[in-house]
Amino acid sequence: MKVIYKITYPNGKIYIGKDLTDSINYFGSADSKIIEKDFTREQQRDFTIRKEILWESDTASDQEVNRKEVEYINLFKSNDPEIGYNQWPKLKRLK
Repeated sequence: MKVIYKITYPNGKIYIGKDLTDSINYFGSADSKIIEKDFTREQQRDFTIRKEILWESDTASDQEVNRKEVEYINLFKSNDPEIGYNQWPKLKRLK
């Protein structure tokens, strides 16, 4: 099963990712250095995140999953640093 998931951190920020193997223990590849800046050392001592499956398919190609991931990143605006931790695709800001 291939899935698109949303990780929600204690500060409410999110990360959207894909997992082509549907591993229960996979929590994405968000940049740890960026995330840890948002939390004190004390907050990091007891840290709960939530993983939700937003979409799944056992027939989609890897390319379809990649497109779906970008679709959800744009839908949730998780590439906006105020909202989430996705670094790609780059947020297009209106001038």
